Amino acid sequence: MEHLLLSIHVVAGIVFVGGSAVATSLFPRYVPIAAGADMDAAAQEGRSRAVAAALHRITRGYSLAGLVVPAAGIVLAFAQGRTGEIWVVLAMVLTAAAGLLLAVQIHPRQRDALATPGDRAPLRTLSMLAGVYNVVWTVVVVLMIVRPGAAEGA
Repeated sequence: MEHLLLSIHVVAGIVFVGGSAVATSLFPRYVPIAAGADMDAAAQEGRSRAVAAALHRITRGYSLAGLVVPAAGIVLAFAQGRTGEIWVVLAMVLTAAAGLLLAVQIHPRQRDALATPGDRAPLRTLSMLAGVYNVVWTVVVVLMIVRPGAAEGA
């Protein structure tokens, strides 16, 4: 059973968390920007509302499907008796932080950028938030590999 849970945890992480990470990173590049003083035709080239809308849907859908990652991880931690190990606790806290960042900052900002195209400044912030989201997930992956404070022999 542990092998099945671990497989679900890892595959879901790769597919769903990876997919949402890519979508959040690409979104600011494709969302249209309102014509203005800082906007020329060359900067608008390659931007597509349809692509940005698809990336927004991927962010939402894959993030919801990605809830299976912490669910399987928590069940696996209980099955292995690892819930008290620092790397598991820290990974859970960081996973919650990444989910919160996505739910209360990234997804709403994407929605707003699609609804009313503006200038580049909000997109820079959105790019930075996507970067933070990706770094948090990278730290979680490193914790899963290095497992600092893991019980000996496990």
